[in-house]
Amino acid sequence: MAVCIAVIAKENYPLYIRSVPVQNELKFHYTVHTSLDVVEEKISAVGKAMADQRELYLGLLYPTEGYKVYGYVTNSKVKFVIVVDSPNTSLRDNEIRSMFRKLHNSFTDVMCNPFYNPGDTIQSKAFDSMVPAMMVQAS
Repeated sequence: MAVCIAVIAKENYPLYIRSVPVQNELKFHYTVHTSLDVVEEKISAVGKAMADQRELYLGLLYPTEGYKVYGYVTNSKVKFVIVVDSPNTSLRDNEIRSMFRKLHNSFTDVMCNPFYNPGDTIQSKAFDSMVPAMMVQAS
């Protein structure tokens, strides 16, 4: 089950973070923040190997005792981080990719809204309803 989903701006500040249960939100903020170093490391390694990248699924960034942290980067360098319960090993790589694709599509819809200023925190009802649905679906 996805326990935390975060959208991080190109400049590494959070645009959106949702976690379940809410009591652990600070812990997940820390987990997402620490994952950014691994994301930057993977981006620079992949960037040298491949100049033209369409989709940058980074895969498993790192496992912790209770969670697995996955990363994804858009062409505009916006980062998506999904934290999944470690005991839940039923999630396969293609299911994680599918979650990132769905998240990216919903993020694109937010960006296409003429009233959204890029760089502001995401306050979209459609995006806000899609994320918990993804967390439930992953369980």
